[in-house]
Amino acid sequence: MSLYGLVICGGESTRMGTDKSLLVYYQKPQHEHVADLLAPLCERVILCCNAEQYRTFRTVYPKLADLPQYGGAGPMTGLLSAFETFPGNDFLVAGCDYPYLTTDELANFLHDTDKDLPAAAFYNQNAFYEPLLGWYARSAGNALLKAFENGSRSLQRFLVAENAGKYRPLSEKTMLSVDTIDDFQAIKKALEAENDIQDGDQFDNQP
Repeated sequence: MSLYGLVICGGESTRMGTDKSLLVYYQKPQHEHVADLLAPLCERVILCCNAEQYRTFRTVYPKLADLPQYGGAGPMTGLLSAFETFPGNDFLVAGCDYPYLTTDELANFLHDTDKDLPAAAFYNQNAFYEPLLGWYARSAGNALLKAFENGSRSLQRFLVAENAGKYRPLSEKTMLSVDTIDDFQAIKKALEAENDIQDGDQFDNQP
């Protein structure tokens, strides 16, 4: 069973006012950082991009431009494009919005996911799925396409309809998403402070 990682990059970022996949928290653009998180867990990692990102991204990872027949469907566009382009694979999906996401949390999610289900996703304290922190089995492709053809553009509704698995992460902070410049600046500052504390602890523990 092949597991492909999908980094969903193609959001419009209207509230942010700039491309969220290009934000830097960890010395590289977020689309590269998220791909690095997926890489140890997946046979292959793909960046799902809009047309502009496909043209401009310089990356070691393969890129997949949104297929035009699925345009205007938000994050569903990238997933539908992946199901059509890489049939016969399961997909581990991660958006670029989550600066506290880790490989360990994704590994724990995969371990806890019932692979007999068509899909599973992180599940927040407000009883909503996080569709861009999810696993989508190859068997979900046809159901997702049917939902799209019936006019649905919501991965949230799709996950509810499919009774997808619900994963409560070890840390709620993992699901903290960044939607505004103020959020970005505050979280970047917090991450830098955490790194300074960790570096200080390592220095203190040296003989």
